[in-house]
Amino acid sequence: MNPADLSMERNERDASPERFANIPHGRPSHEIERIASASSSSTFSSDGSMQRRPTAISRVATQRDLERHPTVLSRIHTARSQHAGTIGRTVTSKSRESRRALPEMGLGKPYPPLLPEREEYVVEFSGPDDPMHAQNWPMKKKVLTAIMLGYTTLVSAFTSSIFSTATTTVALEFHVSNEVGILGLSFYVLGFALGPVFWAPLSELRGRRLPLVLSMFGFSVFQVGVAVGKDLQTVLLCRFWGGMFGAGPLAIVAAVFSDMFDNKTRGLAITVFSMTVFSGPLLAPFIGGFIVTSDLGWRWTEWLVAIMGFVAFFADLFFLEETYPPVILVTKAAEIRRRTKNWGIHAKQEEIEIDFRELVTKNFSRPMRLLFTEPIVLLLSIYMAFIYGLLYLFLTAYPLVFTGVHGMKPGISGLPYFGMVIGMLISGIFIALTQPSYNRKLAANNGVPIPEWRLPPVIMGGCSFAAGLFWFGWSGYKESVHWIVPTLSGLLTGFGLLSIFLQSLNYLVDAYLMFAASAIAANTFLRSLAGAGFPLFATQMFNGMGIQWAGTLLGCVAACLVPIPVCFYLYGEKIRQKSAFAPTKPMETPSEEDDNGPAIGEKREDDSAV
Repeated sequence: MNPADLSMERNERDASPERFANIPHGRPSHEIERIASASSSSTFSSDGSMQRRPTAISRVATQRDLERHPTVLSRIHTARSQHAGTIGRTVTSKSRESRRALPEMGLGKPYPPLLPEREEYVVEFSGPDDPMHAQNWPMKKKVLTAIMLGYTTLVSAFTSSIFSTATTTVALEFHVSNEVGILGLSFYVLGFALGPVFWAPLSELRGRRLPLVLSMFGFSVFQVGVAVGKDLQTVLLCRFWGGMFGAGPLAIVAAVFSDMFDNKTRGLAITVFSMTVFSGPLLAPFIGGFIVTSDLGWRWTEWLVAIMGFVAFFADLFFLEETYPPVILVTKAAEIRRRTKNWGIHAKQEEIEIDFRELVTKNFSRPMRLLFTEPIVLLLSIYMAFIYGLLYLFLTAYPLVFTGVHGMKPGISGLPYFGMVIGMLISGIFIALTQPSYNRKLAANNGVPIPEWRLPPVIMGGCSFAAGLFWFGWSGYKESVHWIVPTLSGLLTGFGLLSIFLQSLNYLVDAYLMFAASAIAANTFLRSLAGAGFPLFATQMFNGMGIQWAGTLLGCVAACLVPIPVCFYLYGEKIRQKSAFAPTKPMETPSEEDDNGPAIGEKREDDSAV
């Protein structure tokens, strides 16, 4: 806003304070949109210098009313924060080219006159109800998109564990030990750890659709490579690269949901995402066990997931629409530019100039900086890494109990995993039932979300998960205890597992929404390392310590981690106030000193409030 706009706003506030009394400040930053001021325009004086002149009062009034809309205010705040943190944003001011002498126009041409202000050529959304914005899509379209992306995530997670049923067969075929055969499982999950470091920044730079489509295509191709591999090296390398590409949905889908859904509905959407992440690995052993013991053989476990992957790829390619607001505006600007022949019209995202050095230091390193500099991200990631590691450890522990102790055959021994799946369903229903209460608190707080509201289910889930581990260990170590007893322990572990993961993920998204994809990538990196490492020592631990004492050890560790969400529930707000990434201050009325700068209260990465 220029000084005339600022003066007008101050006068309006002084004259009619009641008009502004109910406008909530600091609305959630997930509603992403920019509505720039168009209350002034540029012209040129006779000497070629650029001057400013106010436009008609009617235009100002209409634009100012739109800009005061609370949804628009929150989207301006978020978009400025996102743009300030996107690679290439600072290239124009720090470019190495700027150190050279300004080159001539050539052929004796003089430099052309200055152009009008660039902001006047930047396209914007039409307002808070613009149908192009993903949050304004019809609910049917949102639901269908969520189902499609839920299936995409399920395929990736399902593939991670289906190989666990084939490790013994693979070890026999290639004449290696069982521990080496398990590397096929670990290498895939290791790809989960490294993949988000690339996919998450790409989604913030080029939008959500492109990395999702590319990742599912690469994932499907490498599963074919595993299915036809003639030696162990090919199988392990293709499993690793399949995990690298399969990590795309895990890193991006939650951010897509934050693009489409507001705080009132996003919790339910991410419930779907979380259930696919965790139910996929538990459904795969049941199906894979029957495939491996049939005439099809272990290679059809990979052919199956390759077919599922190509289905997801074609669905995303033809039916998935872009949800990232800055990239949607790029498409809008391209259409207007093409139809008006005005080459100056552009989206703010198109001002970005990619510089490799900045690409590495700002975007590829951002997930790691979040992980190691943000206490919330680090400690929650450690907690979730333990939980996620145990999810893959169960792929070894359950066969030791139900095949080794109770003598079940492969395939049948995968059925007890449904105890955990049912526990997850109960957790999902519980989270859904608490959503109305959350919405009431949100409405009472003028639509401003408090991230710590997400943590009570995490605390409850932590207690449930620890109890389930003790139950499993002390009921599954001898045959005289009926197999249904350790199976039922999955109700508690499944409930706790999903409650911890789901609401912790919601907490991260609420606290770091403008960098949601990078925060999730950092979390995915650490927990995937645990998921890759835990299966490698599971057999030795359970055989060496005994099933009962191994379960006791894991239960004690789970109990020791419960205070993490308790501390964040009590002190999370104070921690976020010191964060370089988490926006915590409410929106304030701009002053002349803030004109054309980032939103007041916005936290930049150098930990300085603007």
